[in-house]
Amino acid sequence: MRVPASRAPAPLRALVALLLAWLLAACTGGPGPAPAGRPESGGGSERPGGRGGERPDASGPFGDPPRIADGEGLPGRVADLGLAADGSGFALLAECVGDPARPANGFCRQRMAVLDRGAARWELRASPLPELRGTEGVSAVLSVLGTGRALIDDGRGERGWFTADGGRSWRETGPRTAGRTPGIPEGALLTAECATDPGAPAELCGREVLAAVSPRDGRRRTLVRQPLLGAHPRPMAVAEPDGSWWVSGEDPPTGGPAVAVSRDAGRSWTVSRLPGPAGGPVRAVRVVVGPDAVYAAELGEPAGGEPVKNPLRALHRSRDGGRTWQRTWTPGAEREPRSLEGLPVPGPGGRVEIAAQWSGYRSLDGGRSFRELDDGAADVRRTPAGLLREGSRCRYQLTRDGVRWTEFLLACGGAAGTD
Repeated sequence: MRVPASRAPAPLRALVALLLAWLLAACTGGPGPAPAGRPESGGGSERPGGRGGERPDASGPFGDPPRIADGEGLPGRVADLGLAADGSGFALLAECVGDPARPANGFCRQRMAVLDRGAARWELRASPLPELRGTEGVSAVLSVLGTGRALIDDGRGERGWFTADGGRSWRETGPRTAGRTPGIPEGALLTAECATDPGAPAELCGREVLAAVSPRDGRRRTLVRQPLLGAHPRPMAVAEPDGSWWVSGEDPPTGGPAVAVSRDAGRSWTVSRLPGPAGGPVRAVRVVVGPDAVYAAELGEPAGGEPVKNPLRALHRSRDGGRTWQRTWTPGAEREPRSLEGLPVPGPGGRVEIAAQWSGYRSLDGGRSFRELDDGAADVRRTPAGLLREGSRCRYQLTRDGVRWTEFLLACGGAAGTD
């Protein structure tokens, strides 16, 4: 007797469904169901850092970082380095010659190296910077504003030079702002400038406002909408991988630390407080977005113990894009990490690394606990190409997901410069 499919035993119904799926795939040319116990995504081994059998996407904002060409033969040393999102970049090089007996006779030659988009090597190009006396030191600041676009500031806020053709030509820019802008253009940098006394340093300024450094001409323009973060907002210079912009400052009602985020290029801002004081004043808050969480690191006075540079006061974590925060780490006199060089390096699944003054530390639970790493500390900063880590004088590493790194060398054999 024929048994209706709806009344057939469960194993028989499963077999019928499987046969129907195979027949449909044969007729349409589509793939059939994956055999039991095998992933549908195909072969290949899991990349490090995957969660629950997942493999990080090789593309997208947290995918593989771009490959950067080596430039170990460049002259001098790297005084500053900037990368665009596509992996092109600029490097400010300093080659200094000193005379211990007569320091005033020393000098520093400043050069510019450029890596064009898709190029296999760095090229030396003209630099608008003057030659320096050996006693002056190199203070210029380099900012990359997109592919082939960069701004050099003399380090004193008095003169600047902008290029839009990969350093083949430069034109001087003024230190004053050039009006206002409703939003932050793509490729721009975010900075703070004195509103009460233009050009004054932050420590002498009564009130600061946010301004965008334009990739069109290298000029600064004040944002129309400002976040409510007290008199001294501190922006992260570039956008995070998800396109968000972050600024830290003071929560006006309580005076405690707070952060603001914009997801529409600075046209609107949402402010959230960081939970509870950890004791002592806050020097700065550094925000970084990872594959599955946002981290905010408070810098301030340490809670006892041996003095350290850049003391870490607390580490906060948000799983909802910065709407709410949880403090996951508070250092102690003997509780490491107690300092932070640059930014935390977030990864998937609660992974986050801290480069401290003397060593590196890794957490696999969102910053609730850390273990010391074999490799030492290294300064970490955000670039449009990813998080950039400088492990030694000429060795750099780049990551987007906190797990996969690419490495490149710059100016490894030149004479040492003066700071």
